[in-house]
Amino acid sequence: MTTVESRTSFIGRFTVQTWFQLVLASMAIVVIIGAAVGAQVIAHTGTVTDRLLDHTQPASVETYRWQNALINQETGVRGFTITGDQQFLQPYLDGQREQARAADRIRSLLADRPDRLAELDAAEKAANDWRSGYAAAVTAGAPAPGTASSSARGKELFDTLRAAFDRQNEGMADAIAEDRRELENARVLRDTVLTLMVAVFLITGVALTILVRRLVARPISALTEASLRVGGGDFTHHIGVAGPADVTTVAAAVESMRTRIVAELESSRGQEAVLSRQKADLDAQTEELRRSNTELEQFAYVASHDLQEPLRKVASFCQLLEKRYGDQLDARGKQYIDYAVDGAKRMQILINDLLAFSRVGRLTDRTERIGLGRTLDAALTNISSVIEGTGSRIELPARLPEVVGDPTLLTMLWQNLIANAIKFRTPDLTPAIRVDCELDSGTGMWEFSVADNGIGIAPEFADKVFVIFQRLHNRDEYGGTGIGLAVCKKIVEYHGGKIWIDTDYTGGTRFRFTLPAPATPEDDSADAVIPERAAE
Repeated sequence: MTTVESRTSFIGRFTVQTWFQLVLASMAIVVIIGAAVGAQVIAHTGTVTDRLLDHTQPASVETYRWQNALINQETGVRGFTITGDQQFLQPYLDGQREQARAADRIRSLLADRPDRLAELDAAEKAANDWRSGYAAAVTAGAPAPGTASSSARGKELFDTLRAAFDRQNEGMADAIAEDRRELENARVLRDTVLTLMVAVFLITGVALTILVRRLVARPISALTEASLRVGGGDFTHHIGVAGPADVTTVAAAVESMRTRIVAELESSRGQEAVLSRQKADLDAQTEELRRSNTELEQFAYVASHDLQEPLRKVASFCQLLEKRYGDQLDARGKQYIDYAVDGAKRMQILINDLLAFSRVGRLTDRTERIGLGRTLDAALTNISSVIEGTGSRIELPARLPEVVGDPTLLTMLWQNLIANAIKFRTPDLTPAIRVDCELDSGTGMWEFSVADNGIGIAPEFADKVFVIFQRLHNRDEYGGTGIGLAVCKKIVEYHGGKIWIDTDYTGGTRFRFTLPAPATPEDDSADAVIPERAAE
C-alpha cells in the first residue's frame, strides 16, 4: 500500500464530526496546559509581589520605626541627664513601648527571613546593653546635670547601637533589592510565558486550520465541485472523492444518484422520441378538433335557421289542413294532425334548448361585475306569467351579493331553477319557493340555495337529473326536454362553481350552488334590496 493510500485510509477512518471533535480536543488540551502554566507563573509573580509589598517593605518601615523609638529614648535620656527634669523621661518611656510593638511587627513580617531576624536580635542586644549599661542607671538615680563621664559612657554604647542600625538597614535594603530583582525576574518570566502561550495558540490554531482544511474542507470542496459539474450537465463526470467517512458516504450516494440519472436520461431520451410522435398526433387531433368545432358552429347555424324552417312549415300546413278539411276528417285523422303539430313544436323546442346548451360559455365571453339581484329580477320578470298563473310565493333575501360573470347566463340560471320548482309542484298545493345566500368564510365562495315545497327528488337520482336528456317523469305528466338542469350545471361550472341537490332537505327539493366572490370586494350598496315577492 502506498503512502497516499495509507493517508487516505487513515483519513477515512473517522467522520467529519469525529475530526472536528479531535481538533477541538487538541485545542482544549493546549488551552488547559497553557492555562496551567500561565496560572503558575502568574501565581509566582503574585507571591513575589505580595512578599515585597506585604512583608519586606512594611518590615523596612517598622525597622525605621523601631530605630526611631530607640533614638527617641536616647534623646529623652540625654535631655534628662542635662536638665534633670522628669518630663524629659516621657519620650524614653514611650519609646520603649513603641520599640516593643515595632519589634513584634518585624518578627511577624520577617518570620521566613532568619538572617534579618538575626540582625534584629543583634540590634536589640545592643539596645539592651545601652539601656542596662547607661539609660537604666541614669533614669533610676538623679545624676547631676551635665555629668561628663556618664554622657561619654552613654554615647559609646549608643554608637554601638547605631552601628547595629546601619547593619540592620543594609540588610533590609538588600532584602528589598533581592525581592525587587526576584519580582522583575518573575515579571520577565510571566511575560515570556504569556508570549510563548500566545505564539503556541496561534501556531496550534494555524496547524489545526490547515489540518481541518486538508482533512475536511478540501474533500467537501472537491465533492461540491464535482456535484456542481454534474449539475451543470456533465453527467459523465465520475464522482470519487476521498476524505472522512461521512464525506465518502455522501460522495458514493451522489455518484449512485448520478449513475441513476444517466440511466434515467437515456430512458427519457427514448421517451422523448415517443412524446414527439405523440405531440405530432395531438397537434393533428387539435387541428381536427378545431375543424370539428367549426363544423359544429356551422351545424348550430343550420339548426337555428334551416332545420327550424321545415318544422314551421310542417306545423303550419298541418294546421291549415285541419282548418280546411277538418269537417271531412274523422277523430282519428284529427288526432294524427295534432300528433304531427305537437311533434314539430317539440322538435323546435328541443333544437332551441340544444342550441342554448351548446352556446353556454362558448359563443359568449361577456364577464362583468354584476349584482345577482338584477339577474334574479330579470329572471322573475321573464317567467312572471307562470308565477302569476300558479299563485307561486317566492321569498328572496334582503340583498344578493355581486359576482363576476355573464348577466345573460346568470339570468338563465335563476330562471331555470325557479321555473323548475314551479313545474314540479305538489298538486293542490301553492308553490312556495325560498332563495337564500351566505358567504363560506373557509372557501371564500358565495353559496346559494333555491328550495321549494314540490314533489322532491329521490336521493338516488341526485346526480342523474343534471345529465342532459335525463327525465324522471313521463312527458305526459311533466313537459320539457330534460335539458334545463344540465344547462344550469354548465352555467355554474362555467363561472367556477358547483351545483348539487341537498339530499338532507325533506320538504321538497333544494338546489344548492356556489359562485366565487370577487377578488377585490367593493361596496355592495349598488345591488338593490330585493323586496319579498308574491304572485297571487
